[in-house]
Amino acid sequence: MTEPDWVRHAVWWHVYPLGFTGAEPHARQDTVHRLGQLESWLDYAIRLGASGLALGPVFAAETHGYDTVDHYRIDPRLGDAADFARLVEAAHGRGLKLLLDGVFNHAARSFTRPDLLGHGTFEGHDHLVTLDHDSPATREYVTEVMSHWLDAGADGWRLDAAYATPRPFWADVLPEVRRRHPNAYLVGEVIHGDYAGTVAETGMHAVTQYELWKAIWSSLNDRNLFELAWALKRHASYLDSFVPLTFVGNHDVTRIATRLTDERLLPHALAVLFTVGGTPAVYYGDEQGFRGTKEEREGGDDAVRPRFPADPADLAPWGASTFRLHQDLVGLRRRNPWLHEARTTARELTNTSAVLDTTDGTERLTTVLNLAETTLPVPQGKVLLGEVGPNGMLPAFGWAVLGW
Repeated sequence: MTEPDWVRHAVWWHVYPLGFTGAEPHARQDTVHRLGQLESWLDYAIRLGASGLALGPVFAAETHGYDTVDHYRIDPRLGDAADFARLVEAAHGRGLKLLLDGVFNHAARSFTRPDLLGHGTFEGHDHLVTLDHDSPATREYVTEVMSHWLDAGADGWRLDAAYATPRPFWADVLPEVRRRHPNAYLVGEVIHGDYAGTVAETGMHAVTQYELWKAIWSSLNDRNLFELAWALKRHASYLDSFVPLTFVGNHDVTRIATRLTDERLLPHALAVLFTVGGTPAVYYGDEQGFRGTKEEREGGDDAVRPRFPADPADLAPWGASTFRLHQDLVGLRRRNPWLHEARTTARELTNTSAVLDTTDGTERLTTVLNLAETTLPVPQGKVLLGEVGPNGMLPAFGWAVLGW
């Protein structure tokens, strides 16, 4: 399914609003207008180089947002429809797109439409009940919800737990959504399995690229860049039919700065993210070097879903260098939109070094990674980013992006 043209230039700043704004962990009935706090950060997102804001759940829910109660109501902990309208206006006024997080696989037991609930629970969570995806009423409900918020100014949807929802359900719903909103971007959360088949059979434009996410940090930690090269071959095969949503962090995983066992390799992870094909997303805080471990327990997500200060000026100064690194790499990405569908192959490869060529058949960039304590010769080319010595050597634990 051909994605909207604007996605070619997209770089998302991904925010989990309930955590970002310091909302309470449980539902409340009165309204607190916190959503407006995000408006103070839109210029920050632009300075980062982002072209869009990808929001976690903003709809009325019992606790963490993925236990939806009412898809037509903004969570009272965040505000109301007027707050959302102002955020849309503020974002669009700055040229930023807005992606919403749609939880349509399951809902809270207190869901306002119990007639749409099935009999199963989601992944053993008793308070999360799966929707009845065989019901025409459920298909109609999801179609109307998605269209309602696209009418209200959203530019697309992330479809939560799309891997658990029957593909025929999406095949019924998404064509009508696309018919009404042909410029909307539809991306599904798929962790394992047949990525290309999911896209082909559902009408989604893309799915999340967890394979590449895992290969990036795992190959760096294990000093095994053959794993990365193998993942990039698979990634290239996906690009034959769709452009995956790429990332090194999100609201569900341990932060990349924590996941890496050697902090010197964070630039290497980011260099891969921003020089390979895909639609990249930066999870809020990662651009500041935030740390946090995802734990499999109640409240285990809190460390990776933190509150942000009211104003960007209140961020701690120690994150500035990581922010500048993100700016440099995102800027490179935005100046080379052909990277969106480009394929990456390893020209040279050892356990601890790689020369990765990325091309669309016409343009080309080369990313060089050195995970060793020794220097590494760099191919001839214009150094766009990174540090290469005057002797043409990459320093120990160095990286560089070359242009041709």
